This record gives sequence, C-alpha cells and structure tokens, in this order.
Amino acid sequence: MIIRNLGIVLWLLSSLNAADLSIEFKPKWQTALIAGSESWHPTERPLELSISRIAFLVSEPVLVDTKGRGHSLRDWYGLVDIEGGKTTLNLTGLPAYKFKAIEFTIGLNSEINNSDPAQFPPNHALNPIDNKLHWNWQDGYIFMALEGHWKSPNGIGGGFSYHLGNEPHRMRISLPAVIDLSKSNAHLELNFQLDQVLADSVSQKNSSTHGRPGDSLALQIKESTENAFFVDKISTLEPAIVPKYKARRTPNFIGTPFHLKISDKIPIPPLPLDYPLSNERVELGRRLFHDAQLSRNNTISCASCHKSEMAFAENRKLSVGIDQQLSRRNSMPLVNLAWKDSFFWDGRVHSLRNQALESIENKMEMGASLPKIEQKLSNHPAYPSLFKAAYGSRTISAERIGVAIEQFLLTQISDHSRFDRALRNEIELTEIEKRGLELFFTEHDPRRNLYGADCFHCHGGPLFSDQSYHNNGLVLTSDQGLAEITQRKSDIGKFSTPSLRNVAITAPYMHDGRIGTLREAVEHYRSGIQRSGSLDPNLAKHAAPGIPLSDSDVQALIAFLKTLTDLKYFNL
Repeated sequence: MIIRNLGIVLWLLSSLNAADLSIEFKPKWQTALIAGSESWHPTERPLELSISRIAFLVSEPVLVDTKGRGHSLRDWYGLVDIEGGKTTLNLTGLPAYKFKAIEFTIGLNSEINNSDPAQFPPNHALNPIDNKLHWNWQDGYIFMALEGHWKSPNGIGGGFSYHLGNEPHRMRISLPAVIDLSKSNAHLELNFQLDQVLADSVSQKNSSTHGRPGDSLALQIKESTENAFFVDKISTLEPAIVPKYKARRTPNFIGTPFHLKISDKIPIPPLPLDYPLSNERVELGRRLFHDAQLSRNNTISCASCHKSEMAFAENRKLSVGIDQQLSRRNSMPLVNLAWKDSFFWDGRVHSLRNQALESIENKMEMGASLPKIEQKLSNHPAYPSLFKAAYGSRTISAERIGVAIEQFLLTQISDHSRFDRALRNEIELTEIEKRGLELFFTEHDPRRNLYGADCFHCHGGPLFSDQSYHNNGLVLTSDQGLAEITQRKSDIGKFSTPSLRNVAITAPYMHDGRIGTLREAVEHYRSGIQRSGSLDPNLAKHAAPGIPLSDSDVQALIAFLKTLTDLKYFNL
C-alpha cells in the first residue's frame, strides 16, 4: 500500500512547486525546416516531394525523473497542426524535478478513440471540428495525417495522402532529454524528420493509406515515425510575469436568452462571448437581413442573394448586386456558420459580423456607406426601439448592425435531415442510399481493394465540410481564390469547402456556379479533374481524369446526398 501511494504523495508534494514545459515540434527534411508546399525535397528514388499537411494528435505524456520514476498528466491531449500554425504544446503543473527522458504517444487509446467526439468543447484538441482529424461516426480519429505531392524527373506527378488511425497504429515516442524543472520552466524543441518517414514510402503505387488492419504501408510509416523525432534544443524559461488580475467585465445581458438547439451528434460551437445570443438581437438581425434599406438605393437585401427556402443560397450562377451588377462568385449557403472561423469563398474575413458589414459596403453587392446606413436606420420609426430592446439603448452603430445579423445567422442550424434521422435510428435509409453512404465514406485505394468515392476527405464529419480550402480540380480562371489573400502559389485555385448539407437544393455549384446540377458535380470528380501544382493531394493521388466510378456508383452517391436535405427546407 505504501509503494502504491508513493507516486501520489510525490505528486502532491511536487505540486506545491509546479513547473511548466513547452514542446515545439519542428518538421524537417534533413537539415532544412519544411516550409509548406512551396518547397520541394529530393529523395533517392529519384522523386521530389512537397508536403502540404502535417497534423497529429498527442496524448499520454510522461516525464521520467533522474530516479527512473515516471510522471504523467492524466486526460491531457494536444494537437499539432503545422499548416494551422499549431506547433507548440504546453505541459503545465509538472513537478519541479530534474528529468532525463520524455515519452508521448501519437494517437489515442481505444476508449477515447471510440468515444463520442461531440463531447469535446471548442478549442479542445479532440474537438473534431477544430482538429479536422476525425473520420466519421464509426471509425474514430486520424492519429496522424501527412499529405503532399510528388513529381518525377520525366514530369509525371501526383499526390499522396497518408492517414493513420486505429489501435495498431498508435505510435509511442521515447526520447532521452535532460530537462531541469527544479528552478525554472523549460522549452523543448523536437525535430520531426519527415525525410525518414516519407523518403522510402511515397510512390505512385503507394499513394494512400488509411490505417486499415494489415496494411504494410501504414505499419511502415508507423515504425518510421517512431524513430523520426530527435531533441534539437532545450532552453530554460523564466517564470512569466503575471499581470495583476483584473476582473473581466462581461456585458450586462440585455433581453431574453436564446437557446440554440443542436443535435447531440454535433459538437457545441464556439459562440461569441461579448454578445451572448438573445431573442431580441436574433429577431433584429432577422429583420435587418431581409431589409433592402441596408443597400445604397433600397433595392436589395442580404436575403436577395441568400434565400431561406434554398438554405440561404440562390439558384443563380453568379450573384447580382446593386444596380444589377454581376458579381464574380456564387452565393454560398448560410447554414451552420457557428462552427466557421473564416468567411467568403476566399476566407478573407474572420468574423461573421464583419462578413455582414463587408457585404453591405461592397460596391459589387449592396454598395452602401455604413455611416449613412446608421443615419437611415436612426430615422426609421421602428428601428431605434428595436435596437434599445436588443442592446439597452437606442444607439444604432455599424457594430450593432453586424452583431445582430451575426446572431440571426448563428441560429441557422441544419441538423434534421433524413440522414440525421437514420443516424438516430428513427428511420432506415434505402438500399441505394446506404450504398451511396458507403461510397461517400470509403477511400479509393485499389492497392487495398477499396473502391470508394473519397468524398469524406473534404466533406467528412457532422457538418459535411472540413471548413478548409481546397483546389478541387476545376479549370483555373483569373479568380485565384485563397491565393489572392495569401499570395502563395500553392493556394491558387483553393476555395472554401461548402457543407454538403442541403446540397440537393443549393444548385448551381462551385465558387462561380459553373456546375448546374448535382449529377454534373459528381461527374466532375469522376472525369473532370484538372491537374495543377495546387490540386488537393487527396485528388492528385488518383490517375487522371478522376476517381473511377460506375454509373450505378454515381446514382447511389446522388441518392445519399439527397438524404442530407434538412426537413425544414424540403418535404422528404
């Protein structure tokens, strides 16, 4: 009993003098830091590789002290996402000891891996919306994702997509590391040598793995990864100067709380904290959204291009703005925006309220001046009272206009489709719908005798979107999408990935509405993929011109996609 409780006693004693350790992961190819898909790295094949995605989940950290005792953090999880700028993990409340080694796992134990992903709050490492490392409701998490492109000296090129998950592919990393936390905090820099992982793995035949049992390629990558981490540098950190605590003033709540109803299959979204949802602000936002007075000449409203009966999309190729000006892009559906953190097809805005205000001011859309809109609404017989009910005063400002529209849009939740009802065992899908679901969530990997449609890579999860940006093989035009914002060649042709919820009623499709029907959209992925340097690796890994699907496969996919229409928009 004494021995059993010794670790607990030591932990309690050390907690009186706790320390912190930050761990920075530095992906490298030999001695050079990997700078994203703009950089190419030679292998001995000979092939050159560019790496566009490096992401993995970390769990079960253990620090081994100089007496050989292991000190762990319970229920601790971390996300490393190089592309997303998440390169550093923090271990807090560690005992102030001297340590000789560190251990951690890439992956999750079976209990957590098979648990309900909706239980994890916003900004948690295991929140599937945040980490984009969850396959679907049945298959658990992706422990590690490595994606990129390859090219040979003769000009032939393609993509690779390595996603490892499931119990056999948990990776345990053990590293000697002299870390002294007895006097100060510390910072540990770890090199992740991707050349040791990928140099002998990537080939035209071995372009994909999804960690299925018995996959020799997945096991090869696992074993290589376990030996690819090295300690680069250990430095001491002085304790941070903590400013004197000031109680955060939260706004006095005005009005009646609005209770957002969300399916228990979808994680809770990160709602704005400065303006909690209220019935009064939501209703004000609803009225503003449908009011043409927010345009320069009182002719169009937000709802002119975002029709509620079409899941807030419209049945036009390109939107028509003020003075009948034709925009260059299609109107996106405006549902389930509470989980998004960037907006417009090119992601140029990072708050929903600012998206609303930019559309009001945009010369090609509503063409208004915000100060003039403030004055116009202030002179309106009803709006001053509505703003007082929503905010506590009659003051009308651009910020309050944006917040109100934001609150209305945050409440537009789509989670009650035939698919959702089947997921809750309320109904059963037809055989052709089940076949379409299977195709949707199955990879296309002939090496493993798998012939799915690979849709889930970009459209997986409960929202049927990874909320990211992809080049999906459209013929490139002058509209460069995300690249216009980032100025990176590797982002040319990348656009926001729309949710496939309600896809059957939101035609036409793509950022410029070039595809008119759902069948044509599926056909694009079967036979219309255009290869380019920025083509998404999950499409580039397939031979031209796309994913080989039979006519019956296409029919089944369409049948399944129609099950994603919310009952509020379409009577199924």
